[in-house]
Amino acid sequence: FQQLWQQGLVYQSEKVVAYSTALETVLSNFEASSNYKEVQDPAITVLFPLADQDGYIAAWTTTPWTLPANVALCVNAKLDYVKVLDPQLNQAIWCAATLLPTRLQTAVVLAQVKGAELAGLRYLPVMPNAAISVEPRAYQLLCDDFVSADSGTGIVHLAPAFGEEDQRVCRAHQLSASPCPLDSRGHFTADMGELAGLYLKDADKVIIQQLKQRGLLYQHESILHSYPFCPRTDTPIIYRAVPSWFIRVGPLRDKLVANNQQIQWVP
Repeated sequence: FQQLWQQGLVYQSEKVVAYSTALETVLSNFEASSNYKEVQDPAITVLFPLADQDGYIAAWTTTPWTLPANVALCVNAKLDYVKVLDPQLNQAIWCAATLLPTRLQTAVVLAQVKGAELAGLRYLPVMPNAAISVEPRAYQLLCDDFVSADSGTGIVHLAPAFGEEDQRVCRAHQLSASPCPLDSRGHFTADMGELAGLYLKDADKVIIQQLKQRGLLYQHESILHSYPFCPRTDTPIIYRAVPSWFIRVGPLRDKLVANNQQIQWVP
């Protein structure tokens, strides 16, 4: 290890991994996949206000508690997206063409573009009271192929502190911060206003109510799905970014391959 350190191959970074808030520790992949249960969670469509023009971007999530950690939204560059006039709000809403929310099925389509044309569109955070420091490049639309048209609105809310894909996409677009409003036991920290001290799952109701009061809760449903629980405490598992130590293997790759050619492997 000392030799690796002296060669500059040891570094510290973050990785999103399975985490038990009851044990305050990371879990192995085997543990994280060993205790799934059918649970009911809120499924909400949130309206993110556009920053430089009237209208909203609609994004769907089953984890409202991650919204205070939002830093970007993501579309698929190849999918078709439409701007639709909602007659009830008298406002334009962006979503995937094939995933119009129920109440927009007969609405007037104002524009249709590929996701790539939405890249860089800026929006305002839906949790403005969250005391989280983010980068100047935050709060804009990014593009990535992991976004699908299978469910939701075809627009994904990214919270890199709580999602492996979220973190990958943000880093690829030079958004390196992963703001996390939770302590080690999954409770919101003291600087989170009305959410302070609440356990993440208990915070869902408060966040949904706040969104409703600000006119940003578009649809509120429930979803029954399979969710992982800690096998030792039977509490919900979350995925969160934790600091970890890594060895940079890129510079060693050619040597590793060359050495493998000199070894007789059995079988």
